[in-house]
Amino acid sequence: MIKNYFKIAFRNLAKNRMFSLLNIVGLSFGLAGFMFIATYVVDELSYDRFQTNADRIVRLNTHIHMGESKLDMARTSDMMGPILRDEYTEVEDYTRLYISSGAKLVKNGNRWIKEARVAHTDSSFFRLFSYQRLHGNLHHALAAPNTVVLSRSAAERYFNTTDVVGRTLETNDAGNTVYQITAVIEDMPKNSHFNYDFLFAMENAPYENWGALLSHNFTTYILLRDPTDRTLLTSHLDEYVHKHCLPAAKQFMDISSMEEFRTQGNVFYYDITPIRDIHLHSNLMGELQPNGNIQYVYIFSAISLFILLIACVNFINLATARSASRAKDVGVHKLLGSSRSGVAGHFLTESLLLSFGGICLAIVIVITALPLFNDLSGKTFMIYDLINRKSLPFIGLLTLFVGLIAGYYPAAYLSSFRPLQVIKSRSVITSGKSFFRSSLVIFQFAISIILIVGTFIITTQLQYIQHKKIGYERDNILLVSDYHVLGDQARAFRDEVLNLSGIKMGTVSGYLPVSSSSRNDNPYSKETVMSTRNSVSMQTWYVDDQYLPTFDLELTVGRNFSSSRLADSTSVILNETAVKHFEFGSEKEAIGKKIYFQLDKNMMAYDVIGVVKDFNFESLRDPVTPLGFFLGNHPVEAAFKIETADIPTLLARMENSWNKFAPGYAFSYRFMDDAFDNMYRAERRISRLSLTFAALATGIACLGLFGLAAFMAEQRSKEIGVRKVLGSSVVGIVVMLCRDFVKLVLIALLIAAPISWWGMNKWLEDFTYRIEISWWIFVLTGLIATVIALFTVSTQAIRAARTNPVDSLRNE
Repeated sequence: MIKNYFKIAFRNLAKNRMFSLLNIVGLSFGLAGFMFIATYVVDELSYDRFQTNADRIVRLNTHIHMGESKLDMARTSDMMGPILRDEYTEVEDYTRLYISSGAKLVKNGNRWIKEARVAHTDSSFFRLFSYQRLHGNLHHALAAPNTVVLSRSAAERYFNTTDVVGRTLETNDAGNTVYQITAVIEDMPKNSHFNYDFLFAMENAPYENWGALLSHNFTTYILLRDPTDRTLLTSHLDEYVHKHCLPAAKQFMDISSMEEFRTQGNVFYYDITPIRDIHLHSNLMGELQPNGNIQYVYIFSAISLFILLIACVNFINLATARSASRAKDVGVHKLLGSSRSGVAGHFLTESLLLSFGGICLAIVIVITALPLFNDLSGKTFMIYDLINRKSLPFIGLLTLFVGLIAGYYPAAYLSSFRPLQVIKSRSVITSGKSFFRSSLVIFQFAISIILIVGTFIITTQLQYIQHKKIGYERDNILLVSDYHVLGDQARAFRDEVLNLSGIKMGTVSGYLPVSSSSRNDNPYSKETVMSTRNSVSMQTWYVDDQYLPTFDLELTVGRNFSSSRLADSTSVILNETAVKHFEFGSEKEAIGKKIYFQLDKNMMAYDVIGVVKDFNFESLRDPVTPLGFFLGNHPVEAAFKIETADIPTLLARMENSWNKFAPGYAFSYRFMDDAFDNMYRAERRISRLSLTFAALATGIACLGLFGLAAFMAEQRSKEIGVRKVLGSSVVGIVVMLCRDFVKLVLIALLIAAPISWWGMNKWLEDFTYRIEISWWIFVLTGLIATVIALFTVSTQAIRAARTNPVDSLRNE
């Protein structure tokens, strides 16, 4: 019997090639989209789950809010880990990561190579985290200073082999330090919230404030004795604040208790994040790399299911569109003795064959489009990641599931026909069934409209960010990295570059108005005795006297720094927000006032000499916070304002100057607008993915609409014939047939509009500076959906309208 099912199914599919092709294409694109998104979602959910102790590892976080200044950091002091281990029994061990600003330069032969995937860590690192050892002893690999552990890639890059234990590497830190390689590990998995090629001993970390309980610069992980101890550790963190942080704060601030501090509206507490939650549930300052977002996982999971459902709905519409032509076949089979289950079996077999053809074509699409998907998603998937021994059973089950789901309704519906009725007449389709199919089309287009609206709003928000006046010049700014390697030649290089044609001016600083730059937040007071009432947590940026004019920062009152004035070393330029927080009154009244900072046991005084107009130095998701400029030397990057169309020639001349003053060091540069755009890389990816899957969902929906149009035209063929005999024009008949489908699209728009408005409003809440959702977006989306629907339907409507009425009415 099964052999008979397949034989009849093959014959029917071969006989109706166009129908079979449309079904297979629709299913294949739906399945390919589902496979892509499912792989993306599974990868996002897999982060850090490979760690053996993943259920017992947590990261410590710091939260300090003073006024409008908010510091939510994935970092702690260097002392917190050791203290928690020594004082609380639920803590079995700890490890810390220290990431210095900028990349480290590692010597390879006579050339210095810039390495960004670098960290300093404790010898306990490999007691918490699980990585495959290739060479060396991981338990003691970082126990001594001047030691380093390499990844496979780093070892092969520098030595062309992984067997390098005992060999040495030279770095540029602390006057060139030689490190001994003590172990080599396999490359860290990509699905980790950090990924490093070099792990240096913590004793060599370039940090100067060891033991400062209120200086938060280390990423600290805790290994609990039991996963259930998370609650106990959380309860002890407030005790840690009172016991250790409060006495440290009293040394430079007039504060009697943490309760007083908090009753004044301030916040200071620590919490924990389980390691498996970091990638999708954490977005704090000091994250080791950009994390994902659980909201996007939910969104794309829903999109993948909707695309799969749309593909199945498309199959149902195309199958029922052919119901009239299959009705007599069903009648004949039943008259010859076939049962309803036997007839249903024929249709389910056809559905499974189409599903199998769809999955085969989907695999071809996946293999072909994988590079494009990697570019859209920012991932580096290989074919093996999508199609492997683990996924093949799932693909088989998916094929069976789709075949049964898509074929169940047509099989149940068509097998219910009464043989005598369908033999005598082709009018077997009831209005109730028509309503069901119309509902399916509304569902398809509602999903498509939601995706299109989302794409429009994300794109509009990104354009708003790109064109918003953020208060400083970011175009035509060239950034030169690793400026500190110039040493005593830094000024000579800057002066020579400033003399080049095409360079207008330049500044040197590690503090740039993009979120990936250095940050330094400290409490300042307008009184000599600092208290919780008069202190302001303020960004502290060390710049030279050319910083403000290079970035076109506008001084509202006062003056800029001058390198010729010795007194400017104890001066400060505030932004407008800082002036408001210090409550100096007007900006003019702030000039000449003093602010104070506790340095060790000395209170440093700084004279306010200027006020700069507020500018956005963080992402537009965040408000502007207090900021103070101080005259100082922080040679991390140089920023040059350029005025030339011949950028390649200018870069070549700058590189020649660099090689003269820093021989052996690579010339590294970037543009300011690129650094700015990197802050919104995730949103651009979401925009591109949304656009791609909106187009895919709409295309599949149009195939379903094509099937329904064919069904309607076939159902009303006699009506069309009568109308033409009575004098109706082709245009009139086309309008009549299209009118019903326009109604379906408008209903879909009415359903989709409030859903998409609510969803995108929730997404925009993450931005302090955001667009308002305009009515024209929904109107434009409705017009696009209507035009697409009319174009799809009109092909069938015109064909039906031009049919000879004699052919439609001859059975009568």
